[in-house]
Amino acid sequence: MERIISPSAVSGSVTPPCSKSYAQRALAVALLAEGESIIGNVEMCDDTRSALRCIEALGAEVQHIDESTLKIRGGLAPSTDRLHIGESGLATRLFTPLASLCNQPITIEGEGTILYRPISMMIAPLRQLGVAVRDGGGFLPIQVCGPMQGGEVNVDGSISSQFLTGLLLSLPMAQNDTTIYVNNLKSLPYVDMTIETARRFGVEIAHKDYQEFFIEGNQRYTATNYQIEGDWSGAAPMLVAGAVAGEVTVENMSRLSLQADTAIIKALINAGAEVESTDTSVTVRRRKLKAFEFDATHCPDLFPALASLAANCEGTSIIYGTERLLHKESNRAATLAEEYTKAGIEIDIDEPNIMRIRGGKIHGCTIDSHGDHRIAMSMAIAALTADAPIVIEGAECVAKSYPSFFDDLEQLLVK
Repeated sequence: MERIISPSAVSGSVTPPCSKSYAQRALAVALLAEGESIIGNVEMCDDTRSALRCIEALGAEVQHIDESTLKIRGGLAPSTDRLHIGESGLATRLFTPLASLCNQPITIEGEGTILYRPISMMIAPLRQLGVAVRDGGGFLPIQVCGPMQGGEVNVDGSISSQFLTGLLLSLPMAQNDTTIYVNNLKSLPYVDMTIETARRFGVEIAHKDYQEFFIEGNQRYTATNYQIEGDWSGAAPMLVAGAVAGEVTVENMSRLSLQADTAIIKALINAGAEVESTDTSVTVRRRKLKAFEFDATHCPDLFPALASLAANCEGTSIIYGTERLLHKESNRAATLAEEYTKAGIEIDIDEPNIMRIRGGKIHGCTIDSHGDHRIAMSMAIAALTADAPIVIEGAECVAKSYPSFFDDLEQLLVK
């Protein structure tokens, strides 16, 4: 599907979808919890649908109370020997350990770009925890047969914290206590989100400087009522739209959130945008923008939004953390450089772990989303200040995280 975004000022307010990171965690824990949990403010992007499909396959009974509220009766009792996780990286690394709690073989399979994203970091730790693993050479599909026993295990956190999240949420159900030793952990805020979600369902996870995690075995999750907060990853491009093209308010958002992508506020302020917040909303207004430096190591999903911001800044912005972009829906650093070049913006990724973006005039062009939802959103925001429309090919990929993105953006355009 093509979407054509014409240059335009923006004004108004939007409510981004719920955090799919929190939603997937909450759905997973509701599966493991005893009793019935009520999960509110759930919006069905593709990744959340994948998580819902997985918990039903693993034994959860799900009732849709209304369009955004689910009643989930927990209980780990697989009805199938296969989990289909779509293209969700978090679902892959979250539900593989959960499936490993079961004493029957379960195959985890996916589709599209997820088939090329590495899962090799999961194999040795699962085996150390007593799981029989048959892998596909470090990629999906993978078959696991538990139950996980607990014990001591070493985990590589350099590529992603998502597998650690899967272990942290599943190991409280193991027979034995577990100590996880983590090397080079990235995305620390996402680990905090995991620990908070477990606590909300009655399970405590301790750690020492994010290098050693201590999980008591034979714990029980308790069903609860849980409201999913708004998604800062989805809010980020809308906030940048306000910074570069007018004024935007995002509703149902708290700057006190543990989500990593609240860091977009720091980048916007550093670039010179005006930021105003309340307990439940954030407003960003355009001001003269200047180049900025920003470390996105622990919030790599912000790179595309930061690219559209930097393209509108005077001077060369520097963003650190490009090593985190290799295994996303696309090689995101290379994709940003390729597509922004078409629009006349120079992005240099030749230095290790550094992206330099020279702000300037954005030209109309046709770009390829590469099937990456965040690339499509980034280029849509860039189009607002271009000298001609930008055509986005493969724009339907935004359904992965923000199905109503283009509709919400359309509402902000000043006619």
